[in-house]
Amino acid sequence: MRITLVSFLSFILFYCIYINIHISFVSGICLDDQQSLLLQLKNNLKFNSKSSHKLKFWNSSIDCCDWNGVACDNRGFVIGLDLSEESITGGFDNTSSLFSLQNLQKLNLAANNFSSAIPPGFNKLVMLSYLNLSYANFVGQIPLEISQLTRLVTLDISSLSYLIGQGLKLENPNLQSLVQNLTSIRQLYLDGVIISAKGHEWSNALLPLHGLEELTMSNCNLTGPLESSLSRLENLSIIILDGNNFSSPVPETFSNFRNLTTLSLESCGLTGKFPQKIFQRGTLSFIDLTFNTNLHGSFPEFPSSGDLQTLRVSMTSFSGAFPYTIGNMRHLSELDLSNSNFNGILPNSLSNLIELRYIDLSFNSFTGPIPSFGMAKNLAHLDLSHNRLSGAIPSSSHFEGLHSLVSINLRDNSINGSIPSSLFALTLLQEIQLSSNRFSKFDEFINVSSSVINTLDLSSNNLSGSFPTSIFQLRSLSVLDLSFNRLNGLLQLDELLKLRNLTALDLSYNNISINVNVENADHTSFSNISTLMLASCNLKTFPSFLRNKSRLNILDLSNNQIHGTVPNWIWKLQNLQNLNVSHNMLTDFEGPLQNITSKLIALDLHNNQLKGPIPVFPEFASYLDYSMNKFDSVIPQDISNYLAFTTFLSLSNNTLQGSIPHSLCNASNLQVLDISINRISGAIPSCLMKMTQTLVVLNLKMNNLIGTIPDVFPPSCVLRTLDLQKNNLHGQIPKSLVKCSALEVLDLAQNNIIDIFPCLLKNISTIRVIVLRKNKFYGRIGCPKTHGTWPRLQIVDLAFNNFSGKLPGKCFTTWEAMRSDENQADCKVKHVQFEVLQFGQIYYHDSVTVTSKGQQMEYVKILTVFTAVDLSSNHFEGEIPKQLFDFKALYVLNLSNNALSGQIPSSIGNLKQLESLDLSNNSLDGEIPTQISTLSFLSFLNLSFNQLSGKIPTGTQLQSFPETSFIGNEKLYGPPLPTNNSNNKIRPTTESVMKFDWQYVSTGIGFGVGAGVVFAPMMFWERGKKWSNGIIDKILMAILPLFGLVYTPVDDDEEDDTKEDPNMTDDSEYNEEEDYWSYPRLYCVFCSKFDNNKKKVIHDPNCTCFHSSPGSNSTDYSDSYSY
Repeated sequence: MRITLVSFLSFILFYCIYINIHISFVSGICLDDQQSLLLQLKNNLKFNSKSSHKLKFWNSSIDCCDWNGVACDNRGFVIGLDLSEESITGGFDNTSSLFSLQNLQKLNLAANNFSSAIPPGFNKLVMLSYLNLSYANFVGQIPLEISQLTRLVTLDISSLSYLIGQGLKLENPNLQSLVQNLTSIRQLYLDGVIISAKGHEWSNALLPLHGLEELTMSNCNLTGPLESSLSRLENLSIIILDGNNFSSPVPETFSNFRNLTTLSLESCGLTGKFPQKIFQRGTLSFIDLTFNTNLHGSFPEFPSSGDLQTLRVSMTSFSGAFPYTIGNMRHLSELDLSNSNFNGILPNSLSNLIELRYIDLSFNSFTGPIPSFGMAKNLAHLDLSHNRLSGAIPSSSHFEGLHSLVSINLRDNSINGSIPSSLFALTLLQEIQLSSNRFSKFDEFINVSSSVINTLDLSSNNLSGSFPTSIFQLRSLSVLDLSFNRLNGLLQLDELLKLRNLTALDLSYNNISINVNVENADHTSFSNISTLMLASCNLKTFPSFLRNKSRLNILDLSNNQIHGTVPNWIWKLQNLQNLNVSHNMLTDFEGPLQNITSKLIALDLHNNQLKGPIPVFPEFASYLDYSMNKFDSVIPQDISNYLAFTTFLSLSNNTLQGSIPHSLCNASNLQVLDISINRISGAIPSCLMKMTQTLVVLNLKMNNLIGTIPDVFPPSCVLRTLDLQKNNLHGQIPKSLVKCSALEVLDLAQNNIIDIFPCLLKNISTIRVIVLRKNKFYGRIGCPKTHGTWPRLQIVDLAFNNFSGKLPGKCFTTWEAMRSDENQADCKVKHVQFEVLQFGQIYYHDSVTVTSKGQQMEYVKILTVFTAVDLSSNHFEGEIPKQLFDFKALYVLNLSNNALSGQIPSSIGNLKQLESLDLSNNSLDGEIPTQISTLSFLSFLNLSFNQLSGKIPTGTQLQSFPETSFIGNEKLYGPPLPTNNSNNKIRPTTESVMKFDWQYVSTGIGFGVGAGVVFAPMMFWERGKKWSNGIIDKILMAILPLFGLVYTPVDDDEEDDTKEDPNMTDDSEYNEEEDYWSYPRLYCVFCSKFDNNKKKVIHDPNCTCFHSSPGSNSTDYSDSYSY
């Protein structure tokens, strides 16, 4: 007891002595002159008394040494002054009483708003060892007088003023002038000060500061390189140089800083390989290398013990696998490797990181299962999205220990199995993102009344069965997305009324049938709903309960069975900005659309049966799609009055008539204009071409336009797509088109253009698609006097023209996109497209018609890896150039109907991706090279009517092609040709065709006259007409099969519809080709390919196809845009 009492009395004694000393130092008796100077300073400063915590309490009734923010020595002199965060505005100058406090040792004016230059009077405060002027909105040049404060240990002049263009500058005097006398400096903070110095300049300026321990100069406009000489500052422990443009590697010598604790080089334009030894520095606790996209590197083996707490290398080119020794970093609390190139399996040692609070490994290529993080009790943020993780989550209890978890994101992986119910029991969890995986089961859960989950995204999985009703227990749920799954059954929408906080709901693209007639709805039902997406939910009517939902912002009812009238109330929803009712059976509008209050930005009505005149355009609309309807009016002359904000306008595939109004050219923000597949006539207004200063896509195909293409493209042309196919245009390709330096797609097919090969466009390196089919182009092709023509070219169609001469082998060498041999299966699926609404995930996709496998196909989405060359039906001669067989990425090659000679080169085996090859109707000779049999994907082959000889290679896939692929080669034999084949002869010459017998002519005339007498009256008698057509159909169906031909009768109604089709043009000049294919179908390439060698189908799950209905009487036209 004595010892305890003595100890207690000793403690009291020492405490009293400490308090006495402390008070004598901090709260000494304030001298009158010091108090007077401080009151004078207060009176001369402007500050907000409501937010002041110091100045407003200064008054003469209290000793100034007791004022908040003031420190005195034992003599009563003010030695410390802290006026930070006092909302001081306005500046002060050299006359300020502040500069009379000459005993000041510490001065803090940070976080104010002086909005003035730093006065030079600071040189009077010669005793200062600490000066903090940071983020006080000082502007202008830093005065040289600060360099006279030779006792400074800490100097902080950091600033954010550069963000508003009025930053602090250190240029004249420069950095060297400022710090040359500050030899005692330990902490130097100059963030945001505009220094504008090169690497050797600012490095040399700092070298004399031998005692420097902390250096921060972020966003100082410094340039590189980073000098290795900086390692001479051996006492440096903190280096923060974010936001400068060094454009150099990090020197190896940076690993020599023996006291280094913090290294931050974010957004510095770093290059080269990062020194691994820096990661192994035992003192290092914080490293940030984010946003250095050209910085490479990998992780070393981590030391057995380390102090690393924060590791950030996101948005870099770091790669490689995670070392197992990452588990040694027991103090690691933040790990961010997102948007890099890491791969390999995530090591189980990650479970050793018990201090983790934040982990983001998204957008890498990590594989394998998800490791356990159950020991990280403080983990709040877990993001493993956009990787290649697979397998099932081991157990429903996998996440049970993560009681601090707030957000989990596993989207875009290949995780399968069940979604663990333990996730929903975590009391702090707010956000669950599991979309784009392969989850097949949803574990029902109970007792989650305390759940605070506000976001649940399970879209794009394989969830099946009925709607998971346990979700109704998540009363805090605000965002629910179950779209693109396999859920089925009937769902009463009013069951979701339990989720009263719901703001966004997406149930699109399941097998659910939703009853939207909410029986128990009142004004509070879905009162907060702002996004409702019910695409492909078997809806039959508009959800009438939405009538008064003023907060509704996005509504998607597309791909349903809603028919009839569009109700007027939908236009009166005050905040509705995005409405999609496409792919329904809507026919008209309820009343005139006059004086509507809609604020719609995006309106999609395409693929309905809406008829009549074009409806009024919403005033603020940016995206308008009225395509694939039955609108039959003219385009309004005052259309531009409604398009002030419009960037996308599609009126395609209607029956619009009249001409293109000139007022359309006043829509100054228009980027995409599509009025294709209509009955528009007249000439193209020249002002439309002048619009290409902003217009990116112009699609006028399949109309009745006449005249020439206006030659008025402006110098600032940004056009990417020009599609004028199937009109009646003539003249030449406009020479001013060369100004469109970003042009990607040029389609002028089936017009009457007379011109030579478009070498005037040879310097436009962005061109991907050139289609000049069925025109009157002539002369040689290729541009011989250039070295770099169209490196991205992937589709070339020059068929049915009058081109002649030899094929230009040298020209083919510049088509680099066709020569690429990168692994197509590993390529991400990319399309030739244009993003219509930034961040809106709405794209305009170009389409093109290609003759492949003997048929015309319209590719509605052009993949950037799809390549095709069609030079058929011209007058080319000579040998096939060997350079053509370097096109390793080629999918379609058609050289038929020319005068090509020589042998088929054995190098044809290089075309590994080839699916369609047509060399028919030429004069090729020699044997068929066996290398053709190595083309695994070849599914169409036509070598007929040449002069090939020898035996068709046997034991290969060539025997799987029909004999028609080889007929017309007199000296060719072997399967699939029959042993004695009378058809295997050289095609008839023009001379043999001219030899005929007049006896047959007279017989034919007699038969024709007789038939005319019998059948002519029936042309005017409807029943007789049908009867005669039926008789003729039966005769042809019986006779033609005897000659190996097939006849399909055409229904009279279908024939009538075809005659009335305004888009069917007269192509009698090219009837030979039209026999192949009466109606073009729509295809999406690369969805599936049959490998003849491996005898299996290779399917690409990332490709979306639009199939034509085989039983449809009308041609199915697919969208040229997508979400």
